[in-house]
Amino acid sequence: MVVPLPAPRLLTDGLTMVESGRWHEGRLWFAHWGSGEVLAVDLEGRREVVGPGRGGMGWSIAWLPDGRLLVSGEELTRVEPDGAPVRHSPQGGNELVVTPAGHVYVNGADFDFLGGGAPEPGWIRLVAPDGTARDVAGDIEFPNGMVITPDGSTLVVSESFAGRLSAFDIAADGTLSGRRTWAEGLGPDGICVDAGGGIWCQTADTFAHTGSGPAGAVVRVLDGGEITHRVETDLPCFSCALGGPEGRHLFLLCNEFDGVDQLESVLARRSARVYVTEVPR
Repeated sequence: MVVPLPAPRLLTDGLTMVESGRWHEGRLWFAHWGSGEVLAVDLEGRREVVGPGRGGMGWSIAWLPDGRLLVSGEELTRVEPDGAPVRHSPQGGNELVVTPAGHVYVNGADFDFLGGGAPEPGWIRLVAPDGTARDVAGDIEFPNGMVITPDGSTLVVSESFAGRLSAFDIAADGTLSGRRTWAEGLGPDGICVDAGGGIWCQTADTFAHTGSGPAGAVVRVLDGGEITHRVETDLPCFSCALGGPEGRHLFLLCNEFDGVDQLESVLARRSARVYVTEVPR
């Protein structure tokens, strides 16, 4: 039986586009696409600019083990304690994740998605402390959100064009191997993982909504594809994150989406919203 979550409540709105939600230091941090800033919002809806982002779309945030903020994009930057952004690596990308051991992974694909370029297989690269990068996975069908399982042993990546989650074993040196399917028949974008190893992910109908009713849903899916929980959203959910005092608040970062050719008008409307609900103990 799939357990429905409580209807989400609005946390904050009036935003351009929201992505890459992360719970950090008692607040939800996220990438504010189209506005070039990183925002944070608390559980009361109070928000502030907390760091420099990127212009345009397609960037993400994470933190090094020492707490410095990383921002992906055309290159990978880190934010120093004085707030100054500096180049961390010339290797940019779309999504970004850091393991407890400090391995930094970025992913992307070498075609112009926003410009309507013909799709090409994507990649995952491991960025070394000196900024150099090497491929650790390829042939990814539009790599998107990535998470590390709580024990640090497995990287799971969204393959958005394939509608699946793929998993890799993480070696001590950061090399990825043992590729397998975690779940398929989904619509994965920005994802998150809970303490029990369940991944919260968008459903296949999230970006194919027509008519009335929910624009999509986020589900909890176990390794192997079993769905245990579900929550519906009135806008497509681009990213989700778990946080709160007990890690039971599920944040849903939602945007209008009518195709990449409509992005400018979506940004101008500032219709993006962040919702929050709670997951069972």
